[in-house]
Amino acid sequence: MTSRRWFHPNITGQEAEQLLLTRGVHGSFLTRPSKSNPGDFTLSVRRDDEVTHIKIQNSGDYYDLYGGEKFATLTELVQYYTEQQDLLRERNGHVIELKYPLNCKDPTSERWYHGHLSGRDAEKLLTEKGKAGSFLVRESQSKPGDFVLSVLTNEEKHDNDRKTKVTHVMIRFQDGKYDVGGGERFDTLADLVDHYRKNPMVEKSGIVVHLKQPFNATRINAANIENRVRELNKVADNSEKPKQGFWEEFEVLQQQECKLLYPRKEGQKAENKSKNRYKNILPFDTTRVEIRENDQDVLGSDYINANYIQGFHEDGRQGDAAKVFIATQGCLQNTVCDFWNVVYQENTRVIVMTTKEMERGRNKCVRYWPDLLGSKEYSRILVRNVDERPAQDYILRKLEVTRLDRKEPVRFIWHYQYLTWPDHGVPNEPGGVLWFLEEVNRTQSSMPTAGPIVVHCR
Repeated sequence: MTSRRWFHPNITGQEAEQLLLTRGVHGSFLTRPSKSNPGDFTLSVRRDDEVTHIKIQNSGDYYDLYGGEKFATLTELVQYYTEQQDLLRERNGHVIELKYPLNCKDPTSERWYHGHLSGRDAEKLLTEKGKAGSFLVRESQSKPGDFVLSVLTNEEKHDNDRKTKVTHVMIRFQDGKYDVGGGERFDTLADLVDHYRKNPMVEKSGIVVHLKQPFNATRINAANIENRVRELNKVADNSEKPKQGFWEEFEVLQQQECKLLYPRKEGQKAENKSKNRYKNILPFDTTRVEIRENDQDVLGSDYINANYIQGFHEDGRQGDAAKVFIATQGCLQNTVCDFWNVVYQENTRVIVMTTKEMERGRNKCVRYWPDLLGSKEYSRILVRNVDERPAQDYILRKLEVTRLDRKEPVRFIWHYQYLTWPDHGVPNEPGGVLWFLEEVNRTQSSMPTAGPIVVHCR
């Protein structure tokens, strides 16, 4: 109790209620600074499906519940009413129970700690993505304040076959110490886990529970962020794989199964593979740009690696007046004509290119425009480069676009090529980027009927 993990320094009454109703149970409680009386505090307690807020007075000399017992510290007050369960009552005499402190800070910054994870979700994670010996620690949902060690174990069958199952071991937290049911007691969860990594446990059934490799979480508690950053910055020792910390978490995020939520089947078709710069960067089927004027007899003639991105109004609504972009890849030799077909069909008047054509001796994007004052045909579209103006961080080109197969007015397109965006990185300071964006937005806004801005890097 003296750790004061029940103290939440930066939440409102509404946030306290939400926390208690989503993460707590009957008897869960926390304390927080009073918003209405600065200097005082509030004790928020969940009672069935409601939350009661009790004011704690801070006189400067002592803390009390406005007329109750006086205490030298907030910790002593909370501890007293937690231990004396029948003393805290409503005016009608109903007892207000303080049973389970709702923790603010995680008990550990170790990456195997998964916080408020259910037993079912722990089993799903370990079964689908772990291997024998993978383990994690989570809050107990049946006994708030305690914890659970969940481990993927091998269960040997009579026919010598092996089957994995998830074993859950209760970790008690009493008097500031952690134990697994009467065994040795530890000051921290990390100490407990380290001990049982070296000394396997044996279940009543005789199965040996080995803690081999942690199943790390990417979740993070904001109150514990400094400790987590230290953990992620740790250099791997010889017993663990060399890539860990921030790199490992980024890799996990990259591997999220978004392809199951947003299918990308069109880009994976055999006839379209040659039009993708990278085999793993594909447009989502639901928002991909389709080339409408295509040859129906040619498979994949409607395909380009590009997606619409719909902006939002300030109030969160989507709509015609909200910005729309087309995000695509830098042109390949065989996709330049497709690129210009899309630019023309979408009535695009601004193209933003955030890469050089060549960088570090490698081709980043095939040049899809002619030299200054030159012209070039791209299938049924003629492009003339009528002007180029170098700026500090970019080049602005004015391109004249004409359809060769039908009589339509000439269109002018402004091509912004940003030159100082580093490969595999971001600019050192934002000033140049913000000025560039302002220029792009001003140009787009000057043409109310213009279609989406086309944006691409390599």
